[in-house]
Amino acid sequence: MKIAFIGLGNMGGGMAANLVKAGHSVHAFDLSADALDAAKTNGCTPFTDAGEACAEVEAVVTMLPNGGIVKSVYEGSVIGTAPAGAVLLDCSTIDVATAKETIAAAENAGYAMVDAPVSGGIAAANGGTLTFMVGGSEEAFERAKPVLEAMGKAVIHAGDAGAGQTAKICNNMLLAITMIGTSEAMKMAEKLGLDPQKFYEISSQSSGYNWSLNAYTPLPGVGVESPADKDYQGGFATALMLKDLRLAMEAAENSDAPVPLGARAASLYEDFAGAGNGGLDFSAIIKTYK
Repeated sequence: MKIAFIGLGNMGGGMAANLVKAGHSVHAFDLSADALDAAKTNGCTPFTDAGEACAEVEAVVTMLPNGGIVKSVYEGSVIGTAPAGAVLLDCSTIDVATAKETIAAAENAGYAMVDAPVSGGIAAANGGTLTFMVGGSEEAFERAKPVLEAMGKAVIHAGDAGAGQTAKICNNMLLAITMIGTSEAMKMAEKLGLDPQKFYEISSQSSGYNWSLNAYTPLPGVGVESPADKDYQGGFATALMLKDLRLAMEAAENSDAPVPLGARAASLYEDFAGAGNGGLDFSAIIKTYK
């Protein structure tokens, strides 16, 4: 399949490379010359114009920073430029309203489109083990599924347009809450004189079991290997977690959903990022519990 891939950042670069590995022909576009050079090395064909990258393809995948850019790219470079039979897949994490609006515009122009945000981080993007949460019609989902399967381990149809974004922001709000709770418990146990490794061994096999503890342990040298063992470099940046939490807070307000723990998590990550930690992995919030 001939696929255009727009947005070759930390996530998109690995995703595009995995499409090539799966046998697809990838037209790659990004504003960064370095990103285009890396894409070329990975077997993509680089383009310096997004619209030209979308010509004569069967699918378009976007991985972009925010809803405003997503809307601009689809309005200016994808809709009306990509062939009418192409399926469109936005894998960015954006607000639900913009996702629905963009899909509606694409459908009105005759395209099938899904919102398909991801979970898994940079390592999963590079390794082709992402989880995709997909919103859109059943027909659009079935057309998008083979493209997504080349980049991930799980492709789940969440519901109609915007459902993928809803699943993503709710999931990441929960992740933020559990990471903060895990950090508090680990540091409290340590202050009370319990060896952190012993706490991990006990809690990871009892009712304290959770992903932040078991699969992404926030203390270096404890539990599984994680960004904590690399001075909190790589993984899922605090700035990106904060972006998702802001989207969650916006959605909660718009839907009148009470999220007191989510709001507190958002506040703590606002403070942590504001102190100059936006580039550190989100598990580095454990540093605030001295």
